[in-house]
This record gives sequence, structure tokens and C-alpha cells, in this order.
Amino acid sequence: MRTTLLDNLIEDVSELVVLRNQIDRLAEGAGNDVLTHAAHRLHMLTGELQDRVLRTRMQPVDSVFSGLPRLVRDLANACGRQVRLELSGHETEADRSLLEAVRDPLTHLVRNAVDHGIEPPADRVAAGKDITGNVTVQAIHSGGHVVIEVADDGRGIDPDKVAAKAVATGRRTAAQIAAMSRTEILELLFEPGMSTADTVSTVSGRGVGMDVVRTNVEEVGGTVDFDSTPGRGTTWHLRVPLTVAVMPVLTVECAGHVLALSQVTLRELVTLRPDGRDVEQLGTAPVYRLRDELLPVVRLDGQLGLRSTGPDGGILVVLKAHGRRFGLVVDRVLSTGEVVVNPLARHVRQVGLYSGATVLGDGRVALILDAREIARRSHLVRDVAPALSRSESKVPAAPVEQMLVAGTRLGRRVAAPLRAVRRIERVAPSRLEPLGRHEVLRMREGIVPVVRLDRVVGEPVAPDPDELVVVLYQRDARTIALVVDAVLDIVDDDRGRHSAIEDTGLLGATVLDDHVTGLLDGAALVAAVEPTFYGDDGAADALRELVGR
Repeated sequence: MRTTLLDNLIEDVSELVVLRNQIDRLAEGAGNDVLTHAAHRLHMLTGELQDRVLRTRMQPVDSVFSGLPRLVRDLANACGRQVRLELSGHETEADRSLLEAVRDPLTHLVRNAVDHGIEPPADRVAAGKDITGNVTVQAIHSGGHVVIEVADDGRGIDPDKVAAKAVATGRRTAAQIAAMSRTEILELLFEPGMSTADTVSTVSGRGVGMDVVRTNVEEVGGTVDFDSTPGRGTTWHLRVPLTVAVMPVLTVECAGHVLALSQVTLRELVTLRPDGRDVEQLGTAPVYRLRDELLPVVRLDGQLGLRSTGPDGGILVVLKAHGRRFGLVVDRVLSTGEVVVNPLARHVRQVGLYSGATVLGDGRVALILDAREIARRSHLVRDVAPALSRSESKVPAAPVEQMLVAGTRLGRRVAAPLRAVRRIERVAPSRLEPLGRHEVLRMREGIVPVVRLDRVVGEPVAPDPDELVVVLYQRDARTIALVVDAVLDIVDDDRGRHSAIEDTGLLGATVLDDHVTGLLDGAALVAAVEPTFYGDDGAADALRELVGR
């Protein structure tokens, strides 16, 4: 069958699906049993016709698998490996456009398995393994999706090596790495340009990494994740829908506009309280505490440049994009269902926030939001890694450290290690003296630079009270005077509960005494008042604008 004829037939069926949805909506409000029965019958027949027509676009994954044996053979010879490739699920079918979309990501994963995963023969023998490494690629149907797994029995991915690479390339500091979980460290592999290869070759180390794989797969509504055990191997999972013509969506309302979100990115829905106390502030970033996880919060009306007309509070839609979870606040959730996806005109596509459009049952056009683009445009989401599951969070046990918790005038909380606090004093505001762009205090330690906590977390400047509470904070033999509104408590902090939600002057966040609490970045504070102490630092530059006078 000619492809143009097939595409035209699919478009006609898509129009029929839109008409079916409209008749369903009319039948619901008519109160006519005969009409309701006819609409139900039409719904079933249209669904069967749609399914059969979409199946004509299906092709077996064997068209993608066919080039892998030669690829593995050539790579094994080039890398000096002995590799056995096993393929299964050749007959598994998916939309031909989706198979083309996963061809390059699949090739990249197989190349990684041979070059990064499978060890040289001598190393495998020394580790007690068969001299020949195994790479397995299989495709299966699972819950309306096609899952392609690429597994190897090689060396696995070492989180310590990933962490060292992130520090060496300046992606994270050593302090940030220390506050991250194993899962969060492994997620760094998806950052642009990240490669664990020690040398650049025709196969590895060129900076074209897993971020390209994830981007390509997510563009067609799929997901990428992996499991890895050092010394035993790695398994990658590519999960893509059977077809891109029909998509399950959640329809929501924001500022009077109806929009759709792909259910592939949807994780759960949370109703927010009208008083707004559910959403807390971490520095300048709004966050929501969902069980043991801190989620960055993005307001959809703000992203679209609209003014919300819905009830106070709203609904928090928990989404996952770029491997990170975040909450999107909308006015209302309307319904769920399957819709026919239509491509966008070029000038609409350039906006970037939408992945397509659809016609709803009542005849209205709804734009389909691109969760990945919302996450990318929101700086709150950029550095947020996914939380550990309950089973992961227990192994290994995280160290506990005593923390001093201080508060600001507007009720925000920040914690610092108690071991870094020399003492706490109360001083008159007149004792603060200007020195260049900063304020200083004359203490028995000498002249100590002053940092005001309210400026670090982005609060507006307010008149000083009659007495200032000053925390003498020491970092690597350098002391600063941290002015706080109040010292609240000394509590034990479980580092396993830290979340990598960063902001200027903060390393991350945790929950202490049922309150979201920022973790003070002592190195950035010291660098902000004494730039030469740690050398030039971009984070310190941003903080210097806040702590300076």
C-alpha cells in the first residue's frame, strides 16, 4: 500500500474519532436511552476501526535489530573485546515512525555496552567471568508500550567514577556530590556532554552522550531509565508508545484555557490547600513536600504569561521529565482520555511549550503541553534529581549530623553544621561598619565579614531591630558573621533525606522538624566575601550580588 494513501486513511479515521467524541458528549446530556446505546455502539466500532488502521503502520522491530550483529562484531574487533550478542522479540511491532526514532538511541546504547560495559578479556578472567561478554537486546509489549532492553554482564557503572568526573569537569562541587544519593549521582550521566570515557576515540569520549538518547526518546513520548550493579552489568530500558497518532492525556484548565498533558509524564495529582501553605519557599524557589521528597513547583499560568482565574490553591500535577520530578500548578483537572494528536503550525511550534494539538469532544481545540520544555525553561527544575525509593533509601544507612537551624524575618529556615558554628552573639546594629561593598564586625577573632541571611535567601531589605543575632560560622579556617533573625533549634539531620534543590547560597534542602529547611553553602558564602579564598567561582559571583552592600 502506498504510504500517502495510508496516511490519508489514518487522517480520516482521526476525524472520525473526533466526531465520535462529540457524539459521546451529546449523548451524555440528552437523556435518551436509544441515542446513548447508538453512541456506545459507535464508540466501540470506531475504536476497533482505529486500532486496525493504526496496525497497518506497525512494523516488527526486526527492521531495527537487523544491523546490530554487524555493529557489535565491528566494535568488538575495534575495542579488543570478545562479545556474544543475543536478540529476542524480533516479531514485536511498533509504529514505523517510532522505530526510526529509537534506531539511533538503540545504536548508542549497544555501542556503550560493548565499549564501556564489557571488559577486556584479561579483566574478565581476573574477575572470574567468562572471557566472552554477553550483550542482550530484547523487545516486548508492556501496557500499551514497546519496551526495548539492552543488557550487558560487564563492569557496570561505578557511581564514584561518575561523581569524580562531575567534579573534575566542574558540573558539581565536592560538597554537592557529598549531599547526593547514589541514584542522583547516576542521573548525572544524562547531562549534556557527560562522558566517563578516559580517552577520546571514534567510539567514546566525544561528549555525545546519554542526554541525546533521552532527548530523542522523550520527543516521541518515551522514557529512558537503567539499572546497574558494579561488577555485574547494566540494563537500559527504552519505553516508547505503540503509536504517536493517539495519545492518552489529562486535560486541565488554566486561566480559562483548556490544555492537555501526556499521561506518559504524569505521576500523581495533589489538591493544594486554599491558604497556600502547602507550597513553601526554599530561598527564592517554591517547593512542595510530597511525603519524603521535595518537589520544585512551577505555576502554569506564570509559564504561559496568564493570570489564574481559578480557585485559590489549585491542583498540583506531579510530572516527570528529563528524569526529574516537579509539580505543575493548574486551576482544575477536567478529565482523562485518548486523543488524536495533530501537528502544530510552524509559528506555533516555535513557541516551544507545546508538542501538538487535539480536538476535544466538545469541538474545542486544546494544545498539548510539552512537560520536557516546561521543565527546561523552569530554572527550579534544572538541578533536581529524582528521589530514592523507600527500599533504596535504607541502603546504605546515611550518616546523621547535628545542625543549627536559623530563621529569617519572613519565616524561612536555613541549617548549618553545628561543628562549623563557633558561637552565637547578640550585637547592636551600630557595631556593623562598612568596608568597601561589605559590612564587617570587630570581634576578638579580628575583623570579620558580615553576611545577612535574609539577603542570601532573597528577602527584601528591612530595618534592623534593636539587637542583631550573629552566628560566627567557620569554614576552612575562615570565619564569617552570619546575621539571622533567630536561632530556632539544634536537630539531628539524616543526610539520606537531602534533596538536590539548589539556589544561590544553598547546597540543597531537607526536612527538619516537619519544615522545609535549606542547607547553607558555607564555601559559597566565604567565597562571596573573600573571592580569592577559593578562587573564582560562578556561584560566588551570584551570591556576591546579594551579600554585598
